Amino acid sequence: MGPVTNILVTHARKGGVGKTTLAYELAWLLGGILVDLEYNYGSATVKWGYRPETRVRSILVDSVLKDRTPKPLQGYKKPRLVPGDPLILEDPFTADQMADSLLRWGKEWDTDWIVVDTHNDAKPHTLGALSVANVVVSPCPVKVSELDATEQLVNEMADYPIVLVPNMVPRTAHAGLVNRLGRIIDGTPVQVGPLVPEAPLVGIRTKRIAITAEDKPAKKLQAFADALGSVADYVKEYVNE
Repeated sequence: MGPVTNILVTHARKGGVGKTTLAYELAWLLGGILVDLEYNYGSATVKWGYRPETRVRSILVDSVLKDRTPKPLQGYKKPRLVPGDPLILEDPFTADQMADSLLRWGKEWDTDWIVVDTHNDAKPHTLGALSVANVVVSPCPVKVSELDATEQLVNEMADYPIVLVPNMVPRTAHAGLVNRLGRIIDGTPVQVGPLVPEAPLVGIRTKRIAITAEDKPAKKLQAFADALGSVADYVKEYVNE
């Protein structure tokens, strides 16, 4: 019997908000196993260097359908990974099957954390992961359309253990939008975690290793890496409350 495992799910109602980067880095910082439920290019799986289109079978889908515990892939200074696959789009399993699988894997893997990256959808595999999350981390750039999507998420999911992470925050944030974020969570149990500053270099970086795995990140990434460390510390405290 393995340790009690916390399940962290990254989820948002809009693409392009930095969800996958957050999942990749938090999985590394927490020493966790990254389960990738994203199915588009730009996923953590592709970033890691795994190409599902070259494989005959899907590790993830086969493991869920056959009640097996997958062996996570390992790489140098990258989080351990259960790779995603476009086959998930076919909804081959139910929300309960996804939830039960994550709970079973957590008992059998040697890890304190599972980090699950999701697509911004409400498909069964996403709902299954959310249903067993100890914490749902949702990146939230302080911009108009992103706040619209965050407001929808909070309205529909306020009873989930949500931590909003202001992401890609410019040096001078718009005061009105910052105030709006406060109004969105007002009266709900949703929390706001540490902010992550804007770091344009993240979008053009080609290295596969985690930014936070580097002994000395590029100077323009140092504040970003430090902020992610603060987010990791925050979620650890959150689940221990």
